[in-house]
Parts: sequence; C-alpha cells; structure tokens
Amino acid sequence: MTASSAPAASGGTEALESPFPPAPVEELLRLFIKAGRAHQLYLPNNPIYKGALDALRAGFSGIWVQTDELTLTFTETAICWFDHVVLSEPSKSGDSLSWMFFKDGVRELKLLKGFEDKEVVALLSILQRARKASPDEDDLLTMLWEADFAYARYRYQDLGMDAAAPVADNGPKPDVKREQVESATHIAVTESQASGIVNLSDFDATLYFLDDDEIEYLQGEINREYEEDLRSRVTSTLLDIFEQQSKSAVRDEILEILDGTLVNLLATGHFRGVAHLLREVQATSQRATDLASEHKKALFELPLRLSAPESLRQLLQSLDDAADLPPQAELMELFDQLRPIALGTVFSWLARMQNPRVRPLLEAAAARLASLNTTELVRLILAQEREVSLEAIRRAGPLKTPAAVQSLSKILSGPDVELRQLAVHALTEIGSPSALQALERGVEDSDRDIRISTVRAFTARQYKLVLPRIDAVVKGKAIREADLTEKMAFFEAFGTLSGEAGVQYLDSVLNGKGFLGHREDSELRACAAIALGRISSGKATEALRKSSSEKDVVVRNAVNRALRGATP
Repeated sequence: MTASSAPAASGGTEALESPFPPAPVEELLRLFIKAGRAHQLYLPNNPIYKGALDALRAGFSGIWVQTDELTLTFTETAICWFDHVVLSEPSKSGDSLSWMFFKDGVRELKLLKGFEDKEVVALLSILQRARKASPDEDDLLTMLWEADFAYARYRYQDLGMDAAAPVADNGPKPDVKREQVESATHIAVTESQASGIVNLSDFDATLYFLDDDEIEYLQGEINREYEEDLRSRVTSTLLDIFEQQSKSAVRDEILEILDGTLVNLLATGHFRGVAHLLREVQATSQRATDLASEHKKALFELPLRLSAPESLRQLLQSLDDAADLPPQAELMELFDQLRPIALGTVFSWLARMQNPRVRPLLEAAAARLASLNTTELVRLILAQEREVSLEAIRRAGPLKTPAAVQSLSKILSGPDVELRQLAVHALTEIGSPSALQALERGVEDSDRDIRISTVRAFTARQYKLVLPRIDAVVKGKAIREADLTEKMAFFEAFGTLSGEAGVQYLDSVLNGKGFLGHREDSELRACAAIALGRISSGKATEALRKSSSEKDVVVRNAVNRALRGATP
C-alpha cells in the first residue's frame, strides 16, 4: 500500500464536485459496517458471513460502474466523499469507523477497482485487530503499512512526538533485585489474605504494576462494555439472520422471538431498544428479498403493536404516572416510531397528560403524525370523542389541509359552539375558495362570537361573494339589537366589500333623517361613518364631511377618525 504524509487538511477532494450522487457510497459503507460485524461474530464458513461479504462486493460493483477509484476522507465523527458526508458517527467509540482511522492519523483512503476481490477481507481483519489492540500493540497505521495493499492507498497526518514531555531523570535508580520484588509481593498478598480483603493499593509499589495509561485504557473498555446495549445488538443479529436465511421455518422462529422481545422491552421500559427494533424491522422489510406474503405482513404489523390504541394507552398511562422517566432522547426515538393509527390516541391524551416532561414530546409526535397523515387527520375531525375532534380541528388550520373543508363544514352546522368556533378559525387559516364558501354560513350563526370571527375573516380576505349575506344583516332589524363590537364588524365588512356601491346607504344611515327628523341611534351612525372611511372615495369623504360638526360626541369622533383615514 502506498502511503503519504498529509498536512492538517484532510485532502483535496472536498472542494470538488462529486461525479455521481452519494447514495451508492452511503450504501457501500452500510454494507461495509455490516460485513465487519459479521467478520467479528462468525467464522468464514458461516452462511451469514458469506452473505454479508457477497453483499459488500456487490456494493462495490455499483461504484465501479461510475468510477475506477473511490476516495474517502476521515474526520473525528464522519466519513466524507467529495463534499458529502456519507457516514456520520457522533460517538467516538471503539465501534466508530471514522474515529478508528482518524485517531491513528489516517486522513484519506483511496480504494481501486479490484480491491473487493483481492484485499477487502484483509482490511476487515485489520480493523478487527485494531479494535482489540492494546496501547502497546501496533496501531492502525502500522497495520496498514505492514499489509502492503496493492489496491488501496492512504494518506496520513504525521502526528509526531514534538508535544511529548521528556521523561524526568531524578538521579540514579536503586538496584532492585528480583528477590526483593517477590518478597514484597508475598508479604502484601499474605496480609491481604489474612484480612479477607484484596486491596490493589497493596501492590502499587511493585515493579510490574500497570501504569496510568494502561489503567485508563482498561477502565474505558470496561465502561464501554457495560454501556453497550446488548439487546439492540441481539436484535440486529436476528434481523441479519432473517435477511440472509430464506427458509420459512427460520423466519417464522425469528418473527416469534422479535414479537416476544418487543413485549419484553416495553414491559421493562427499554424504550430506546423498542425504537431500534421497530426501525430495523422497517429497514429489513424493504431490503429482504424473496419475502413470503405472511412474513411481509408480520414485519409490517410488528410496529403497529406499539401504535394500537390499547397498547399505546397503557404506555402513555405508565409514562404519566412514572416518578422516574427514561432520558428524553429515548422517549423521542420511541414516539418517532408511532404509526398513523396512533394519532387518535395521541390526540385524546394531549388533554389529560400531566407529566411536564412527556407532554412536549407527545405534542411533537402529534404534530409529526398530523403533518404526514392528513387523511387520518381529516377522519378524526368528525371523531366521536370530543377531545380528539377538538385537537384535529386545531391542527387542520395551520396545516392548511384542503381535504378538511368538507368535515369542517359539517362541524360548522353542528350544535357544539366550541367546535364551531375552532372550525371557523381552521377554515379561515385554510383560506381556499371552498373553505371561504363553507364559512359563509357563519354569518347567520346563533353564537355572537362566531358571527364576529366569520365577518372579520371575510373583511380581511375581501371575499366579495359573501356580500349579499352581509348586506341583508346590515340592512335588517337584527343588527340594531347587536352590541357595538358586532355592529362595527358587520359595517366594516359592508364598507370593505361593497365599495362605492354602498356609499348611498351608509350616507342615509349617517346623515339621513326619518319621520319628524328622527335619526338612527349614535352607535349605528358611528359604524356607518367607519364603513365610509373604509370605502375612502370622493363620495364617501363628502358624506363624512356632512357630519364633521355633529353634536353627538360618539358620531363626531367616528367621523373624524374616518376622515383621517379617507382620501380627500
């Protein structure tokens, strides 16, 4: 293998444009990691190992169709190809492929056509040795140099020894004889056995005790072993077997094990493991070949168990009652695996969830499910459970779902005032022609707040098709019994939508006199003045000026305000 020293930069490929999309390279690295795991767990004659290796070689074939060489660069947490991150590994653990290369100085690896047949197994063996190597053994860079690959090139950064502190010399060392070391060790062991306790500090003066670096390494490996999630690794292994073995009996047994594993993980509160299992099941259902219909159905239905109403209600109840919750990251991963059928249950629990740590995560899950499954959202608008219907209506508006208009129109003609109010807001936010047409019936709604909200929506959007309904209310008797807010809303809508054609009527309300010189009441005349200000034409301004000296303070203030906003 040809090697060269590199500067701090990782290579020159990142500034160039890639010759083809990165998807084949991303898939190749996924297959490489899978083959590395199989190389670590199985013997060379194992069918799973052979299948993983064959899949990796097939992945290289897809690359060689596009190019004759593949250059990868390494950072601490990612592997890059040109300007694309083709593998992201945030954790700097022993299993991180990018970290293994980076920490030993390798910054670039170039693979040539033919590598997959001649040398890929040797590279997998080197990586396995590097994972298990102690600090005193060769590092990855040395192993690559010894391998002397013909179809691979690497670029490395010379880390050097300049920063290393010199070893202090405190004078001549005493000549310690072997007999003295053995005697001191024997005494320490005898004392420890007599006390019944073995204390490592009794041995720290011996010549052969571990140094600080070795102790730190061992502690790190022990911590990593304890922190590793073996259940997730078992799940991945089972699905690897399922993918490689096409025998129906084998796949039936694995599906049965996975089903029991899912129940066990849920019962023990291992939510990260549940999320991992469901995510891998979905990926396997897409990758596995020659799937029988019953196996495909079983893989599809396994994630549905979590989203089923009975299971999800029990899960949410336990989370709401729990004093100690799992980390938020685990709960987020779990909620990300919910399916559309969970939307109704999630909506019903949003109103009753008391745990402040779980509620925002449930809100986020509801938003994601609603945005990705508008068909289910529209169905839930007419749900029998009032809490579910309320939540579905609230979310239909911001999502601007045209398909929800018909269901919202039915709500608008129903008896529930709160639901009708929410339906008005949702239809207003959707704002399509069909939504505004459905909203027209809100002008004659029995609830005063709904009428005001509806009329203001039409005013804001200048929806002129509703003018006949507005005209009938403004010129009718019922408006005189309404409060000032409602009068103002209707007259503003009338002025905005009618334009010049409405000046004559508004002038008659503001300035006209009836039998024996009787005028309209002050509030109605003030509303007419505001409406004329909305029209803001020459005739409207002329009508306003007729009452500019009005004695009635309410009318005069409304006229002056309208004149300030009207064009002369």
